[in-house]
Formats: sequence, structure tokens, C-alpha cells
Amino acid sequence: MIIEPNSNTMGARVLELDLSISLKDSEINQLMHALGTHGVLEFPEQHLSTSQLKAFSERFGELYISPGGRAQADGHPEVMILSNMTKDGQAVGLKDAGQSWHTDMSYAKMIAFANVLYGTTIPHRGGMPLGATQFRNMHAAYEDLPSELKQTLANKRITHDFNKFWEMMRARPGSTRPALSERERQARPPAVHPAVLTHPITGKKVLYANPGYAMHISDMSENESQKTLDFLFAHQLQDKFLYTYAWKKNSLLMWDNIGTTHNAVADYEPHEHRYIERCQVMATRLYGEQGTAHPIMFTSGISA
Repeated sequence: MIIEPNSNTMGARVLELDLSISLKDSEINQLMHALGTHGVLEFPEQHLSTSQLKAFSERFGELYISPGGRAQADGHPEVMILSNMTKDGQAVGLKDAGQSWHTDMSYAKMIAFANVLYGTTIPHRGGMPLGATQFRNMHAAYEDLPSELKQTLANKRITHDFNKFWEMMRARPGSTRPALSERERQARPPAVHPAVLTHPITGKKVLYANPGYAMHISDMSENESQKTLDFLFAHQLQDKFLYTYAWKKNSLLMWDNIGTTHNAVADYEPHEHRYIERCQVMATRLYGEQGTAHPIMFTSGISA
């Protein structure tokens, strides 16, 4: 295995590794450390079946199954399809997934550790790939906060709500997303997490407040909370924290949801086809049943 860092912002390429073959525990451990350190890992030139993608992803933790049951791969409910393609007049997958800055599963009691996406059809125009995935480095965003604000946030908690992002996407022109059913709302009640997390792999502080789901900061008035959140959202969107990944066919992309936020760039048309399979790895191994306030440090002996 060769791990080549991309830049000073974040990201690395992992070479000489065939993910269709079951990896050793030591290799999974090495990738866990790389994920915490670099935030985003690209594995180019992979050739995976849906079951092989699932098998690789679940080596890192429990896989999430969406209670909505939308866009799931046949026979593999843990695998979600992200696509603007249709078959027999029906949508193949979710066509507008992730198209705004957010952190997956921050709205859940148990947050997500990692996303694993495998792209087999990537849109191009003029020879250039479309549909990039963008990331912000939340380790660096926290480090760059004013000292006084760090102190203010040290003991604060933030409420995150799934419905905020869903309704924001529904409000976009041309959106065909239906409103959440009552069952879906009940399956995703708001959750509360520390505004600043100790990353269970790096041991460093990360800002855990994303524009997609963060709603209110504890022990603040509504006005003070909104002003603080607005500052945090603007702060983290500075270009110095940005890394943009341009998709390549048959590449697998894996990122750390704890130390990053992400956004899917929707710059392709319906006839410019995109097909990506996705697994969501939950953070249970890194936080246990006690949740985000009590990280289990990876270096202290979580086995692969």
C-alpha cells in the first residue's frame, strides 16, 4: 500500500491496493489512521461488485440502512444509489443527494464515521469530469477560530435536525423530493452533539457544526445562537479549508465525516449520466453507546 498526500488542505491517494480482495486487519488499521489524518482517501482503478463494495465498507464499522428505503441496491439495502439515470421511466437512484454543505448523520444520536462511494459512470463535458465532491477541513477550521470563541464553544451543544436539510432541498427549483412521511420524521428525530468534538483518531479538536443540519446552540438565546452559527458557517466556507475531488471512473472515494463537511456539485444535466454506489459507515466503534461526548480513541486499541 502506498499513501500519497494530495495537498496541505487534505486528501490522499491510496495506490497498490485491490479492494476486491479482503484486506488484512493491519491494512484496515492503516487506512483508519490515514482517514483521520488526511480526511479524504481516493482509491483509483478499482473494479468492485456491489457486494464487494459492501464487504470493504463494513470492515470499518456498522453500515447504515436508510429507514426511507429509497434508492437501495437490489439485495443490498446498505448500499444506496446516487444517480440521475432512469430505467423504464423510473429513477434509478437519488439524483440530488448531498447538494449543499453538510455532514452526514449529524442529525442522529449515533453519527457517521465515514462515507464510501464508488463511481462507475461519471459525466464529462469537453473532456472534463463533472459532479465534483467538495470538502472542508474541520480540524483546520477549529484551529483557526478566535480563542474567545473556542472558549465559548467548549461546553456548548448543538441541536441537529434532518428535516432542515430535506426541506432546503425540496425548496430548490425543479425539486421532485416529496415531504417526509410522519414515519420518516419519527425515525429521524433531532439529535444533540457537542459543538467541538475530540476526533477519536487524531485526538485533536474538530468543529462539529454544519450548515445542513445544525439548528441551535445550547444555553444561547435564539438570536445569539443564530449569529454564532452564521459566523461558524461563513468561517468554515473559506477557501483555505477547501479540497475539491474531481471524479474518475472506477475510483472509490472514502471520507471521514467527523473531521469534514462536504458538498456535491450539481453542474451536470439530466442527459449527462452519473452512477455512484454509496455506503455509510456509522461511528459506533469510535463512540460506543455513550455517544459523541465520550470518544473511544482508536489508538487505544480498537481492533479491525
